Amino acid sequence: MDNTILIGLAGVLAVAAPVLFAVIGETITERAGIINLSLNGSILLSAMGGFTAAYLTGSLLLGFLAGMLIGALVAFIVAFGSITLHQSQVAVGFVLALAARDLAYFLGVPYMNTPGPTMPNWSIPLLKDIPLLGPLFFRLDLITYLSYVVIILAWLWIFRTRPGLMLQGIGERPAAAFVRGANVNRLRYVYTMLGGAIAGLAGPAYTLNVKPGWMGTQTGLDGIGWIALSITIFGGWSPLRAAFGAYLFALLQWLGLVLQPRLPGIPSQVLQVAPFPLMILTLLLVNIGNAEWVERTLASLPEPTRRFLAKALRAMRASPPAALGVPFESE
Repeated sequence: MDNTILIGLAGVLAVAAPVLFAVIGETITERAGIINLSLNGSILLSAMGGFTAAYLTGSLLLGFLAGMLIGALVAFIVAFGSITLHQSQVAVGFVLALAARDLAYFLGVPYMNTPGPTMPNWSIPLLKDIPLLGPLFFRLDLITYLSYVVIILAWLWIFRTRPGLMLQGIGERPAAAFVRGANVNRLRYVYTMLGGAIAGLAGPAYTLNVKPGWMGTQTGLDGIGWIALSITIFGGWSPLRAAFGAYLFALLQWLGLVLQPRLPGIPSQVLQVAPFPLMILTLLLVNIGNAEWVERTLASLPEPTRRFLAKALRAMRASPPAALGVPFESE
């Protein structure tokens, strides 16, 4: 494979890491039955806070920890507003998304366009020399490697452990989980904050690694949180499928850059924005499988085509946790 393509695909893995952290964090949160719509503002605030902490202390570790703390704190407010104060999760999350975004832009003014520490590449010995796989996966940075680990651990936790089964229970049938001894609301607090902390890694992963520095509205992160929310749905609330969605989004962004010189007649803005409507279109395909008009359309097609499209739609179909967004009262 051409070395340039390998480098580009390796870059896709690195660029996907912030989106991936946000998607995995939101997947865990929604598995617990809580919708965290504050994700976009939380990512921006953690990006600014993480960069600022790393700049002031000279420590990348403290920068990432600051991002996680900000993400967990915003998620706690969402949980407190919905679980304790019995307010709408959607309303609380949406207001927080706007407030956190504006707060990030306001507090980050003194640190705009300031050079700060960046995450260096670290090749993994032996693995880096594997043909094709080495340059693609193992000559990157610690944050990208961490994203691999987060995918695997999240999947194992949710689907292969007893606490993970309880997590699924509080999102699907909280009353049944309560009867089996689960403190539903306490666990929802825990998993909402855990998901928020993981999503909080997305901000500093961007400003300390992908595109170092804080540049206010020009940082390029605004909107990523909404994309992460849509990828969570596309991913069917499964870490592996959600990771595929995050990598697909990053790949589409890379293809926009690659195709631009070859398509000079198309404005550059079109190719830069194209991944966003494409992800929305994919999200629509995930949710239209049960529609009556789809069934009628499929029935009118030739049998081989109908079977192929029906299998494709079934494979993409996803159902949210049954108690997603539904408050739970033990009394």
